[in-house]
Amino acid sequence: MALTLYGVVALTFMMTMYALEGRGNAFVLAFAVGCALSSSYGFASGTWPFGVVEAIWTVIALRRWWSAGHPAPAV
Repeated sequence: MALTLYGVVALTFMMTMYALEGRGNAFVLAFAVGCALSSSYGFASGTWPFGVVEAIWTVIALRRWWSAGHPAPAV
């Protein structure tokens, strides 16, 4: 029961942060945290493919957050 509740909270947080990403870079970082939480839920619940996919989304979101805060120099 506790693991299911954790999963519901993690996924709800992740999707809420995804919906709010347009409001600022902090929400992109929060989305990455939500993906990491969802990934940990996937591994803890024994659904490792879900955990792997969410881990990949964590990396993608962190790269988007880093790129938004550190734009490439103009050439």
